[in-house]
Amino acid sequence: MKSRESLVRLKEFQLKEKRRQLKQLQMMMGEFERMAKELENQILYEEKKSGITDPNHFAYSTFAKAARQRSDNLQVSIKELKIQQDAAETSVEELQADFDKASAIEERDLRLRA
Repeated sequence: MKSRESLVRLKEFQLKEKRRQLKQLQMMMGEFERMAKELENQILYEEKKSGITDPNHFAYSTFAKAARQRSDNLQVSIKELKIQQDAAETSVEELQADFDKASAIEERDLRLRA
């Protein structure tokens, strides 16, 4: 019966670890979104200051160009993290089902022993 207790603890650990990873992904996405919004505000300020809003214009701010590139890179990263988040959510659901099954078996075994 010790092996079943170990299995329950293992499943619980795996579930907690995957939930931690999911939360970390969500925090990273939030931070990236905040950074991208801040960059967009800086771009708008630069464009307003220079009076040039066309990135292809020869006198367009180099800072605004660089900030736009960083913002675009952050958006790509956010999309990639969203894919990872979806996979992690699926994994959490599967691990939760495994944990619930192992817990039910352990409870059944405890009742049979009593």
